[in-house]
Amino acid sequence: MFQFLKSAWALLLGMMLLMVGNGMQGTLLGIRGELEGFSTYEMSFVMSAYFVGFLGGSWVAPDMIRRVGHVRVFAALASFISAVMILYPTLVEPWAWVLGRVVIGFCFSGVYVTAESWLNNAATNENRGKALSLYMIVMMIGIVSAQGLLLVADPSGYVLFVIPSVLVSISFAPILLSISPTPAFDTTKPMSLGELFKISPLGVVGMTLLGGIFAAQFGMSAVFATRIGLSLRELSIFVAAFYIGATLFQFPLGWLSDRMDRRVLIMMVAFAGGFGAVLGWLFMDNYLMLLVAAALVGGTSNPLYSLLIAHANDFLETEDMAAASGGLVFVNGVGAIAGPLVTGWMMEATGPSGFFVFLAILMAATGGYAAYRATRRAAPSVEDTASYTPVMPSASPVAVEAAQEYAIETIQEEVAQQQ
Repeated sequence: MFQFLKSAWALLLGMMLLMVGNGMQGTLLGIRGELEGFSTYEMSFVMSAYFVGFLGGSWVAPDMIRRVGHVRVFAALASFISAVMILYPTLVEPWAWVLGRVVIGFCFSGVYVTAESWLNNAATNENRGKALSLYMIVMMIGIVSAQGLLLVADPSGYVLFVIPSVLVSISFAPILLSISPTPAFDTTKPMSLGELFKISPLGVVGMTLLGGIFAAQFGMSAVFATRIGLSLRELSIFVAAFYIGATLFQFPLGWLSDRMDRRVLIMMVAFAGGFGAVLGWLFMDNYLMLLVAAALVGGTSNPLYSLLIAHANDFLETEDMAAASGGLVFVNGVGAIAGPLVTGWMMEATGPSGFFVFLAILMAATGGYAAYRATRRAAPSVEDTASYTPVMPSASPVAVEAAQEYAIETIQEEVAQQQ
């Protein structure tokens, strides 16, 4: 592990700074949109646009890397991110922010694909699981730290837009100056969605619903907080609570995942998240309960991503796991595009409570479908299940495929030990 840190510290530092920049601009736009008089529905289009760009970038970036190389792609996309962040306060129009978010989403997706391929190359078979866990922790630290930086200046001015732009500009300096030689790049041809659904209906349906859940909390939590009148300090802590909960719950749930029927665990985790959303809906005027609700929703939705991937692996042949990752990421992205739009519509129709109502409905649907699928076929024995590897819902297909590679390697090692 020390050897991995020695070779990848610059990459991890750079990615943390990128996440600070990404976390700041997402929350800041929610605050600034309220100050500029944007409607909830207009802000839902702004937030959804990020996931449109992100999904597109996931599929275009690999071809870009093959044609011009990791370094040029990384530097070019990071430069665009920095430029768009500066332009937000100068073009205060919903359509301009929508276009900017599409560009930002596309560029961040490409940057993640590039950086995560470097990360995967720096890891070995022995430390890949720990490397992915460390990467996830670094990403969480970045996005939580971003919420604290919102308190250093007035959101109605320019400074808070300059800070993430500068951080993104700084982030790729250590990566480009210190990173190891660029790896050969290739991705696995994805499995068809029809075939994937036949193998793992819960994996496909669950990932689609989870895309909506994660996008709603990532894109609309700040919009919700401004609509109910939270102060800037209260808002930043509220948004951070989603990701603090995710960090705290990820590894205990991973431990449970390797010791019981994953469908039952997915059901329990989803219903717990739904309970958290109901708490937020019922106690919107109680700030402490809002924090508990946010921690419960974030602490269940983020681990659900890894749980659903591990569950799908339980019914996949080893040689199909990497190919399945592309399909799972795609349906998650489709759900993510719809998430903010539906949330915005519900908040416009019913008030701010629509935010938590939407999360509760999707969590309940995920848990209910997991319970239904548990009745349709027998669970594989715990000894035959694939290992759980923590992955963030914001990860690119490269990180998900790396997690699949780790699961394959673990299975192969266990088979070798039994022979």
